[in-house]
Amino acid sequence: MSMGAYDEDEHERREQQASKVDTDFDDERTIYHGKVEYDSGESAEELLDQFERMKSD
Repeated sequence: MSMGAYDEDEHERREQQASKVDTDFDDERTIYHGKVEYDSGESAEELLDQFERMKSD
C-alpha cells in the first residue's frame, strides 16, 4: 500500500471510529468561589517607567 492510499476496509474502520461518541466523561462544570488579588506594590507609573527602561536596553 502506498503512502496516503488505503483500502475500503480501512475507510470503514476510520468511519466507525470517527462516528463513535465518547460519553464516559463528567459533563459537570467545576465552580470556584473566591477571588484572586495580586499587588506588586508598584504604581502604574513605576511599572510604565520600568517597561520603558526594559525596552531601551
